[in-house]
Amino acid sequence: MNKGPWYMIFAALMFSLMNVLVKELNRIPVFELVFFRSIFSLIYMIVLLRHKNIKPFGRNKKILILRGVFGTIALTLFFITLHKTPLAIAVIIQYLSPIFTIIFTSIFLKDKITPQQWLFFFVSFIGVVFIKGFDESNQIPINYVMVGIISSVFSGLAYFCIVKLKNTDHHLVTVFYFPLISTPIMSILSFFNWKFPTKEEFFYLICVGFFSQIAQIYMTKGIQSQPSGSIMIFKYIGAIFALIFGYFIFDEKFSIQALFGIFLLLLGVVLNIFFKKKPYDQSIN
Repeated sequence: MNKGPWYMIFAALMFSLMNVLVKELNRIPVFELVFFRSIFSLIYMIVLLRHKNIKPFGRNKKILILRGVFGTIALTLFFITLHKTPLAIAVIIQYLSPIFTIIFTSIFLKDKITPQQWLFFFVSFIGVVFIKGFDESNQIPINYVMVGIISSVFSGLAYFCIVKLKNTDHHLVTVFYFPLISTPIMSILSFFNWKFPTKEEFFYLICVGFFSQIAQIYMTKGIQSQPSGSIMIFKYIGAIFALIFGYFIFDEKFSIQALFGIFLLLLGVVLNIFFKKKPYDQSIN
């Protein structure tokens, strides 16, 4: 029995738990949250690279640095949307990032986008329109929906860098450059608005780092166990977890229109999985 789907589902659950904790930690500034998330990952990756005797700084340093910068911006904006919008909305809008990866790959690597893919892109973005809704009384703020979309654009750029690095650098080095770049940047930015966490908050911060690393490990195992784009569909189980956790923990309720928008967005992204030529490793961090 192929364990790949179960690895992906478990990874989606771990990412969902991380997202819940980030949303719970709304007293802690976003820069500080990203710093704690990054420092945990940095320590882990240093130990892992030394254990595997891999040189950490890689060869294609320009693209590696860009990968780290884009990933840092994407994660920071994503945490902002987690604080300011319903959990499920923040998570699901982030799923637009593979679409932007395909677009950037088409522009810079001359990969052709098929007419079907353009149709699926359109379906996903119509979903965003329905999520926001046409009623001004809708509680989902359009400015933070836009922040979420910008986050997914930078995620797409980070994934594009991963595609570029595929033939020049070890995938662990590519992962390492996210905390290598984000930790010093966030240490400076968080210094000016630092809030000392309580014991409970500090425990949550440790769990954020722990859950995210476990998620990365199992997502990698899932992708490696079944090297096909179809395995990525199980990543989107995270949308179901987000809806469930949002409902029971944060009392988040959505209109039929918003739920229809969520369905359209996910439909467009999932259909693209089966029509794109190459499966991309989609790890921001």
